[in-house]
Amino acid sequence: MNLVWKLLRQHISKSQLTGFFVANLAGMFIVLLSVQVYSDLRPLFSGGESFLNKDYLILTKKINAYNSLAGNGSIFTPEEIEEIRQQSFVRKANGFTPSGYGVTAGINMGGRGFATEMFFESVPDEYVDVTTTSWKFDAAEGVIPIIIPRNYLNLYNFGFAQARNLPKLSERVIGSLRLQIELRGKEKRQNFEGRIVGFSDRLNTILVPQQFMDWANRTFAPEKPVGFSRLIVEAGNPADPHIVHYFKGKNYETEDGKLDAGKTMWFLNTLTSAVIVIGLIICALSLYILMLSIFLLLQKNNVKLQNLILIGYRTTQIARPYQNLTLALNGVVFCIALIAVFLMRYYYIGWLKEIWPDFVPGSSGLLWGIGVTLFSVVSLLNIVVIRSKINKL
Repeated sequence: MNLVWKLLRQHISKSQLTGFFVANLAGMFIVLLSVQVYSDLRPLFSGGESFLNKDYLILTKKINAYNSLAGNGSIFTPEEIEEIRQQSFVRKANGFTPSGYGVTAGINMGGRGFATEMFFESVPDEYVDVTTTSWKFDAAEGVIPIIIPRNYLNLYNFGFAQARNLPKLSERVIGSLRLQIELRGKEKRQNFEGRIVGFSDRLNTILVPQQFMDWANRTFAPEKPVGFSRLIVEAGNPADPHIVHYFKGKNYETEDGKLDAGKTMWFLNTLTSAVIVIGLIICALSLYILMLSIFLLLQKNNVKLQNLILIGYRTTQIARPYQNLTLALNGVVFCIALIAVFLMRYYYIGWLKEIWPDFVPGSSGLLWGIGVTLFSVVSLLNIVVIRSKINKL
């Protein structure tokens, strides 16, 4: 075997092998780095603790000159709601139940009081992102639990209060306040006590329990039909491009630009796929360079190879030095590419943790799977082509 190798290596072009090595290393590095970055960033966009977690979409009809004058033109019909529920990307869809009655809320602070008109909405309890044992209504007690958006408190503290030198209020202080709530129907009025029991990061509305809303609408506005002008939609995959196309085609809008998460995830998938394709193209070109080098080498050694076959060497023995050479080159490329990817990963994960302290990177399982598969495919292809070429001799 050593004698065969010494005989055949005389015409090996180091420059051609170096070109293969560099090109294959670049392609392998691009592919593996793209796969690992995708695995690490995916939880940021679609995981349970994602900073762009938009599994719940608040859906409304786009207001235009027609439906702004049509009264109920912005209300979702039962047929439209059912059609939305039938979409492949929708897990659940339910409406925000509005209050069909008048609501006045007042408060006394330091002997001074003020009151304002307001509204209530409710959603099924499963959509409420505040955990509290007080989220229930008892008509005998007359206490209404209320959840308000956290940004309402921020607007007061850092906008209204700061501009007027008023004291800032913490969530605990707000929770200790007692509101005087008056509900007004066509022929009925009733006073209640209101308590703020939590602050929502998901729902931008003044929430009351669904149980209370159903009771209050029956009591104060029995003749008024309940229509849903806003829907809360639980999407199975926020990155599904069908979401954007469907909503746009139906002239629907989502609050707070929440479709941006799906667009961002789609962009991440597209960018990763494009980079991987580029890396695979570079790997294919490097493979072509190697095959060309081996073909030229075999052509130069054509007479020697024929003589080796004539004196009794098998084609497998003659092919083995070339196969071992390609396996060694591919193995070194794979190892160096892995080391470079892990070094790069060490630096960008540190940078991401500075921006998001709770960031947890993805696993490296996909990296190893793709890397071993790519190494195996390229090596197997090299072996097959070399053996096929020598067999033709």
